[in-house]
Amino acid sequence: MRFFLAPILCLTLVTPVWAKAPLSQVSEIDDGLMAIAIADEIRKSCDDISARMIRAYRQIQALEQRAKALGYSDDEIDAYVNSKAEKKRMRKKAETWLASKGIAANDDKALCKFGRDDIARGGPVGYFLR
Repeated sequence: MRFFLAPILCLTLVTPVWAKAPLSQVSEIDDGLMAIAIADEIRKSCDDISARMIRAYRQIQALEQRAKALGYSDDEIDAYVNSKAEKKRMRKKAETWLASKGIAANDDKALCKFGRDDIARGGPVGYFLR
C-alpha cells in the first residue's frame, strides 16, 4: 500500500502553492477604485459638480466584498487601500488614464468638462458625480 501512496505524496509535496496577485493587479478592484478616485478629484476641483457619496460608499463596500470573495483578508485589503505607495501608484494610473482621454489631470477646466460629459453619458466616473 505504501508503494501506491508514495507518488501521490510526492505530487502533493511538489505541487506549487498559487499565490494571490496583489490587489493592485486585480483590475476589477483597482479600476473600480480608480473611477472613484477620479470622481473625487473632479468634485474637489469643480464647483458645479458634486459627489454621489452613497453610490461611492456602496461601490467601495461591493469592491471590498469582491476582494474578500477572491480570498483577500481584511489586513490585505487595508494594506492595499492605506498604502502610500499604492496611493501614489493609483494617482499615476489615473493621470495616465485621463491623459489617454486627452485630459491633463492638473487642468481643472478640462477635468470639469470631462466630469460633466461623463455624467451625461453615464460613464464610469460620471456615475459617482452629479
